Amino acid sequence: MSNYTKSTNFTAKDSLPTGDANKVVRGSEFDTEFNAVSTAIATKSDLASPTFTGTATFANLTATGTVNLNGATVSDLGAVTTVDINGGTIDAAVIGGATPAAGSFTTLSASSTFSLGGVAVTSTAAELNILDGVTSNATELNILDGKSFVDEDDMSSNSATAIPSQQSVKAYVDSQTGLGGATLAGLADTNVTSPADAALLFYDADTSKWIDNVVSGDITIADTGVAAIGSGVIVNADINSSAAIDISKTALVAGTGITLSTNTLNVDAAQTQITSVGTLGSLDVDNIQIDANAIKSTDTNGNIQLFPNGTGFTELYGNTNAGTIRFNCESNSHGVTVQGPAHSASATYTVKLPDTLGLTQASGIVTSDANGVVSFDNGTIDEVTTVTSSSNAATINLRDGNVFEHDLTENVTYTFSNPAASGRASAFVLKIIQDSSARTITWPSSVDWAAATAPTLTTTNNGVDVFVFLTIDGGTTYYGFTAGQAMG
Repeated sequence: MSNYTKSTNFTAKDSLPTGDANKVVRGSEFDTEFNAVSTAIATKSDLASPTFTGTATFANLTATGTVNLNGATVSDLGAVTTVDINGGTIDAAVIGGATPAAGSFTTLSASSTFSLGGVAVTSTAAELNILDGVTSNATELNILDGKSFVDEDDMSSNSATAIPSQQSVKAYVDSQTGLGGATLAGLADTNVTSPADAALLFYDADTSKWIDNVVSGDITIADTGVAAIGSGVIVNADINSSAAIDISKTALVAGTGITLSTNTLNVDAAQTQITSVGTLGSLDVDNIQIDANAIKSTDTNGNIQLFPNGTGFTELYGNTNAGTIRFNCESNSHGVTVQGPAHSASATYTVKLPDTLGLTQASGIVTSDANGVVSFDNGTIDEVTTVTSSSNAATINLRDGNVFEHDLTENVTYTFSNPAASGRASAFVLKIIQDSSARTITWPSSVDWAAATAPTLTTTNNGVDVFVFLTIDGGTTYYGFTAGQAMG
């Protein structure tokens, strides 16, 4: 439908000068204008009760009365601000335009597809009518917002928003509980083969399943839950080393040489069945206690006696060192140790205590009598200690012996060392053998000779002189005596 547009500006002709050819109004101009008006009129409708054919287009349509579209098809209403539709059909209309808005409907009917949020609702009317009569408010119904219904027998999606079907819930529960969990045998991880009285379930790592078995063997368990240990099945190795078992709880086997009276255990030593008692933390026997490495008498001022049999003897073994025994003081803070000879000495002999204190005897220990006097019933034998000189000097160490011998090889100066302490006596004998060339001796200044004159040595080759020395003041003065000269 076109609008009329004027082609000739007739008013402009009035201002043209007289004689101007364009000032003349021509018939062709009138004809053009009337043709344009005729065309425009032919395509316009009347204001009162107009009738349209074909497609009518309105930029803005305002109706103050009633617009009757009965029997008409409106293909595009565009954006309608407010509309009240009582009947008819609307295709592809969006309430609110680009921004959907709310609409009020008395009855909403969809004969084909009904969509919400762009998603087609495929439920039937009967299925949706389940909600018929629900009085929940919009907030309560919105719990379904973002939810979806799934049919998964294994619940594999593990969704926090999906709603499962009844069938999928039942299928999943059955798979986890064994067709409803009516029996243990129905559980997926349980393999009950032959149920029996007092049977228990045990986990089998090979099959990753719980299996049934009845406990048997040394230990049995009744269906009442009471466990029983078979008679005679517990052996020594089964008992923890720290177990504290009262002796009254011990069932002794006859014929072993052991009897029990109250809490007293009696052992018959004549029984050959007893070969070992194992390791004991401590053992109390009558008035003797054996604890760790100590043997103690539990009687007041009690004695401990050792009884060898026949010609046997009590033997003290050695280990890293030779056999050793120590006699402590009453406070056990110090003591005297007696030790056997080393293995390298190959010594095997008997040492006896003397029959009489203070008197020596064969193979006996030397003792003093009640007065501290030692009497030698037989002779004494001294070792002869050889003296050598070096750089014209020699030392006679009184700790080495009581008899010394020196075969001179050079002139020598003597030193006497380690005499007894003052108040005790040290005496020794010195034998001198002269060299082929006469040698001289320079005596210690502490030697006091008779008349303060040292003897003259024998000068002949291999000539022997014997001297005796005595000190009682710790070596301050040695008394020198000539026992013999020019001997040999």
